[in-house]
Amino acid sequence: MKDQIFRVEYFAITVEDRPGIGADLGRRLTDEGVNLLALSAFPLAAGKTQVDLIPEHPEAFTRAAKKLSLTLGEPKIAFLIQGSDRPGAMGDVLNRLGAANINVRATSGVCAGDSRYGAILWVNPKDAELASRALGATTMAAHHV
Repeated sequence: MKDQIFRVEYFAITVEDRPGIGADLGRRLTDEGVNLLALSAFPLAAGKTQVDLIPEHPEAFTRAAKKLSLTLGEPKIAFLIQGSDRPGAMGDVLNRLGAANINVRATSGVCAGDSRYGAILWVNPKDAELASRALGATTMAAHHV
């Protein structure tokens, strides 16, 4: 499988840091028919967690979020990477960005089994266009994951 890199919109929300909050959020989004391509959650401050959500269909997600009274920030750009797992797979991607003088703010990768891997990568918003070109990223509208 050739690596595929998608330019995606993500939405950050802040939730209470307590047991069951992620399960509740997932159930509520599922009930609204929202499919997530990825998510990342991390502690933000005492008692608070930031959750970055990458929906398959951003418009449907924003409608659902409004219905569910979720407070969303403006959508931001991230990159969703899928490909064949091999030594140096993420290094190849990161090298392209480094060669274009783009700083990676955060990344999270995982082996997906069956010799596949996936990752999410974030850059500064001012670098999103240049990163898109350096990575040869396509939009999700052009592909179905």
